[in-house]
Formats: sequence, C-alpha cells, structure tokens
Amino acid sequence: MTSIFGSGQLLKGKVSAYTIIKQLHQSIWLAVKPSGEPVVIKSVRHFRLQNERDVLKRFQSRAPSLRPLLDEMGDPPDPPALVLKHLDDDLLHASAAKKLTRLEVKYVIRRVLEALSVLHEDGYVHADVKPDNVLVNYGPGNIRFTEAQLADCGSTVPEDSRYAMEGDIIGAPIFRSPEAHLQMRWSTATDIWSLGTTLISLLWGGNWHIFKPDVPADHEHYELKILMKHHQYFGPFPLSYKDISDEDTLSILAHVMKGVPHGMMKPFEYITDREITGEDNAFVLKIMKLDPRDRPSAKDLLQDEWFQVESANQ
Repeated sequence: MTSIFGSGQLLKGKVSAYTIIKQLHQSIWLAVKPSGEPVVIKSVRHFRLQNERDVLKRFQSRAPSLRPLLDEMGDPPDPPALVLKHLDDDLLHASAAKKLTRLEVKYVIRRVLEALSVLHEDGYVHADVKPDNVLVNYGPGNIRFTEAQLADCGSTVPEDSRYAMEGDIIGAPIFRSPEAHLQMRWSTATDIWSLGTTLISLLWGGNWHIFKPDVPADHEHYELKILMKHHQYFGPFPLSYKDISDEDTLSILAHVMKGVPHGMMKPFEYITDREITGEDNAFVLKIMKLDPRDRPSAKDLLQDEWFQVESANQ
C-alpha cells in the first residue's frame, strides 16, 4: 500500500508546521515540529477522523486524560489530517514487556476512569476501551509512568445515537461487553466492562487476556466462545436479561450457558491471592457484571476504596 505522506515531507497545520519522520501504522505517522517535539499525524478518509476531531474539541479541555488534538492540517487540506499528542508507548506493549506493579495499574486505571467520567457525564460512549488505546509516557519515580491518556475517540458516540440504540458492533471482541456482542442496545456501561477486562489483563500481565478464545479470530465460533468465557468466569447470565433481551437473544444465551458444563465453570471470585490480591479481586467483581444495569459508573468507581493507597508522585 502506497503511503499518503513520505519521509521528510513538510505539512502545514493551522498552528504549526510538521515534518514527517516515518509511518507508524496504516493511517498514522510520526512527525516533528520545528522545535523537534514529536507529534502524531493521523490521516484517513473516513468519518471516524472527523468524529474524533469533534469529540476531542468538545471534551479535551475538561478531560486531561484524553489524548488531545493539537492541530489540524491546513496545507495540503486533502487528505484530512489531525495532529495529536505523541506518547512513548501503549499499555498493551508496556504490560507485555514488563508486568505493571499494582501502583502502576491503579495509576492508569484512575486516568482512564477520569476520561470516561467526563465522556459519560454528557452521555457519550468511548466504545473502544482496551490496553492499546491507553497511551503512556515514561519517566523516573516509584512508578514508570508520568502520564496516561485514553486515545482513539473515532468510535465515540452518544448513547442515544442510532449506533448505540441499534447495537452496532463496536470495539475489539475480547474487550467487548456481553450486550455489545449480542448486538443489544449499549450505553456507557459497555465502557465499564471493557475497562474491567483491561484491568484484568494488566493485573495478570504477560499479554494474557481472560476472554481470548482457544480458536483463531476468523473462526466461525470465535465470538460465541467469548460469550462462553463471560459465562464461565462471571456467569451465569442473570434472569434479569429477560427484561432487556428479545427471544432470539435469550436463545443465544441459553446456548452459551449450555455450552459450558457446570464442571467447567471458573468463578472469578475464587481466584487465589497467588494470582491477584483479594483487594484487586473485589474491585474487579464490582465492575464485571453481566447485566449492564448492575455496573457502577465511572464516577462511582473513582471514589472506590481501591484507589486509597496510591503512589506519592501521582
């Protein structure tokens, strides 16, 4: 695939100019300002780019834990491009390279909750919370992170939007909430489930993800097996689903629960201290409720006693 921008190319934004250094991903480039400060250029002909711009303009002044928009491209005006803050790493890579300490986990989870709390206050759903969408900067101190920000607001929409009301598929499957998997109406509570799934991955480390199936992503039963794991660790699916589901959805849930024999159930509440601490387990269990109406809000979680002991440099 031919790159839109080339190494050494000068782009002029509305605020500053930027020199392309290299392409990082399909639609993302590393660039530098005249001062040498690195930035990220994101450019793609897709409504998600415009949506991310609009969401960041609305929220970033109120949410320092959202990765901010710094500038927009003025020359050339096409393709459209955003200039975003550059951070050192993402949590997927950082956690795989070295397991996070409990203080580091608490630090990043608090920052993500702070961003979600602002979005949720206005009824917006991030819709793609996962470790690689949490970016960090490294530095000295008793934790290795000096900053953590929630990124990629391309899918962020109001919970009364058509996308949410009609249960559009969102996010990475292994971090997606049960209601979103079932294509039911989803809301801000779907972000809370994804945050909880992210938390479990960070607590374990080593690039281990609790809901990752034992089949490849293109397997016809891949997503069904994820729902089975939801049931296996946090089930059974409660009878309250009858209030929010249609008959077809209830049939799927019956199939899911039947597919996990009682002897195969692995209730998360029985996880031992050798794997995660009792305090961490209790916090996870508050979040991972199969019925979205039972999950706490981001604002409530920020007040939880789990955050009482934090590092001095937070």
